Formats: sequence, C-alpha cells, structure tokens
Amino acid sequence: MAARAPRYACVECGATHAKWSGRCDACGVWNSIVEDAGLAPGPAKSLGAARGRPVVLSDLSHAEPEPPRTLSGIAELDRVLGGGLVPASAVLVGGDPGIGKSTLLLQAAAAFARAGRGPAPIYVSGEEASAQIRMRAARLGLSDAPIRLAAETNLRDILTTLEAERPSVAIIDSIQTMWADHVESAPGSVAQVRAAAHELVSFAKRRGTAVILVGHVTKEGQIAGPRVVEHMVDTVLYFEGERGHQFRILRSVKNRFGPADEIGVFEMTGAGLAEVANPSTLFLSERGAASPGSVVFAGIEGTRPLLVEVQALVAPSVLGTPRRAVVGWDQGRLATVLAVLESRCGVGFAGLDVYLNIAGGLRISEPAADLAVAAALVSAREGIALPADLVVFGEISLSGALRPIAQGEARLREAAKLGFGGAYAPKGSKLPAASGLAMETVANLAGFIEKCFGPARSEPVKRVPGDG
Repeated sequence: MAARAPRYACVECGATHAKWSGRCDACGVWNSIVEDAGLAPGPAKSLGAARGRPVVLSDLSHAEPEPPRTLSGIAELDRVLGGGLVPASAVLVGGDPGIGKSTLLLQAAAAFARAGRGPAPIYVSGEEASAQIRMRAARLGLSDAPIRLAAETNLRDILTTLEAERPSVAIIDSIQTMWADHVESAPGSVAQVRAAAHELVSFAKRRGTAVILVGHVTKEGQIAGPRVVEHMVDTVLYFEGERGHQFRILRSVKNRFGPADEIGVFEMTGAGLAEVANPSTLFLSERGAASPGSVVFAGIEGTRPLLVEVQALVAPSVLGTPRRAVVGWDQGRLATVLAVLESRCGVGFAGLDVYLNIAGGLRISEPAADLAVAAALVSAREGIALPADLVVFGEISLSGALRPIAQGEARLREAAKLGFGGAYAPKGSKLPAASGLAMETVANLAGFIEKCFGPARSEPVKRVPGDG
C-alpha cells in the first residue's frame, strides 16, 4: 500500500495545505503551519449498494418539551448558560491564562455536587496535580464538596473512567493537553485537539453527561486549535477581564439552548469568584463627582441592561501623528466617531492625542455607545463636565444623524433604578412610566453638542493648570 502523502494544517485557523509554507494563506499568520498526521485513512470507495434504515422525519409544528436543566446555584453562571446546564450538552470555556477559568469551574463543580442531582461530578486536570487542585479547593472553602478528581491526559483512560462512573458533569481542563493514542501527533496539535473534542462530545451525547471543556486562547483572544471544535460543542463561553481589575465577565458567544451574548459578572476576591447581582452599581462604584471627559452609557449586554462609565482624555500632541489609544472599545469605531465630529459638527481633533477607556475592564461592542463616546470626547476637549446623574446612548450614522436603538425602555428603567435623573436619547425613544427621568431626545449629533456644550468651537478651550 502506498504511503499517504503528508498533509499540513494551520494551528491558528485549522486550514489544510498540500505542502508546508511560511505563511497561512487563509488567516495570514506566519510560522503557524505544521504537519498534520490526522486519523488513519479509510478505504477510498463509495458506500456501495447496501441500503440503510429510513430516517424519522417530522414537521415544524411537532412540539417537543424543553430540555431539562440542572441549576448550579451560581446565578450568574446559570444566566449565561440560558437557565442552567443541559444534560448531554458540551460546553467550551476559553480565557486568558490566569484569568480564573479553573477557579470558576472548580466552584461550579462544587455547586453541582452540592445540589445532589445524579452522580458526583468528575474534574479531570491535564495541567495540575490532584494535590494542587485540593490546595485551591481548601483556599476556596470547597474541601467538603463531593467532587472526584483525576490528573490524566490519556484520552482512552479518561473515556474508560467516564463510561464506568457515568457522572452528571465532567470537566476537562484543558482540551489542549489531551492525548489520543490513535493520532500520530503531539498533544495540542490540530489533529489531537479535533480528535479529543470529537470523542468527548460523542460521549456526552451518547451517555447524557454534561461535558465542560477548557480551551486555551491565542494572543488574539480566540480559542486555540481548529475552529471546528467551536462548531462541535453546544455552548462557547469566554471568560474575560483585565489583570488590574477585580471584575471578570463570563460571556456567551454561542448557545444552542439559550440566548447568545449573555454575560455574567463576577468579582475576584481572596475567597474565589463572587457573583455580582447588580453589575451597574459595581461598575459605577468608583465614579466620583462630575468631571470633564466622563459620561455614563446605558448599554445592553445580552438581556441585561448595564450602566458603565466612558472616560476620555484629550491632550495636545507633540507627535506628527496624534495618538489614538482605546481600551474596551473598537479602534475603528473611534476613528469613525472622530471623523463625524470633525466633518459634520466642526469639532476637530487634529493635533490632539485621544485616549478612550471603558471603566472597570468591561469591553462593549454595541453601536449604541457612539453617542456616549462622542459626548465624552467633546467634554474632554472643551473642559465641560456633564451632570453626574445623566445617562447617554444612541448610534451615530455617517451623516451625523442619531439612529434609534433597541430596548431603550430597559436602559432608561435601569438608569432610573440607580438614581439617575436625566437622559439623552435618539428621537423615537420611549420613557418608561413613573420612571422619574427627565429625558430629552435629539435628532442629530450637532444638535446634541449644541444643547450640552454650546456652539462648536474649531479650536479646543485652552485650560490653565490649576483650573477646576
């Protein structure tokens, strides 16, 4: 039998190539192509004339009951999962190193174990010894939780154990450390990750065990390995946060059993991760008196209204090309807002460095933040502070008009609940009944700037050091 020709795959995107090259044509990453041994090839022939059994068909009106769910007791985790963990589901959790993935899943395993529904969960670690996990459990006060531990990387041994024990929940930390003996490549390679994920997901569907996989992430923040792994699983969660902040965000980017883009908010403490029931108050807790460049944005993350502070700083630049530094927002979106401010409103930022930050380490992506960002930029440029009890939201079009946004009433209701007194919103927004808010609607960005800051100036206000 002729030897199989070698095949090469990109470790970043999973694209296959007939020969090795220094740069992947699919994703453009350099030095990411490695030899992919893959699975043993089968016979190259058709299925033949043998018939299979007919597939059962049903129509769209066929009613099926909702899948049962197991509550963990951690409300923020249950929210992100769509109301609890579904049996026979596969969940992939990714995040930066040291962000708290293992801590979160150990706390979740303890919560599932204490719920007492079905056999005790099994926690399999391929990165730490059992003694290290016990030390972490003791630090978190979870030593009495009936969790069964294992430190193993051999996929065949792990599956044999899971088949014998039939746990309700199995946690694999991490999928990149698993080694399948039928694949001729090193652990962490594209073929190994794909094969291990396939076997574990198949076990989950076959035996009714909920399997939670931990995945490493690349420097771009994506889960390492082939993207086919994200397609295999039912739910993909990202655990986000900045090292300098105590807040952690668990974000759902795919969920077959619930809404995507839902978030859960946690606070890192000495006793582990503590859930935050009202994240708006936490993100605004360090906000002091009104100051130039500070604006509160009323956003929506998943189904939850969330108020965060947008901070801007504008300073004269000594460089030929002024700096544009952004934390927590899209850099391209900032460039668009600056261009609209200059071309449609006459507010220029030439020769000025611009720094933009979303307070608390949160990352927001919805277009409704445009108006809050523009307000913070103009406030910092003019040295005029907006009222501390004011919230702002709205999407800016390239013409300078403000577009209506979804769930405006939920945003305003959350602002009223937290004691805010005023709001600026696009035309068409509705004020909730008995909210107590004084809402003013605006049609375009130029009108908003004139109402808040007066007539636009082509040059920023010159501030003297020591001014208030």
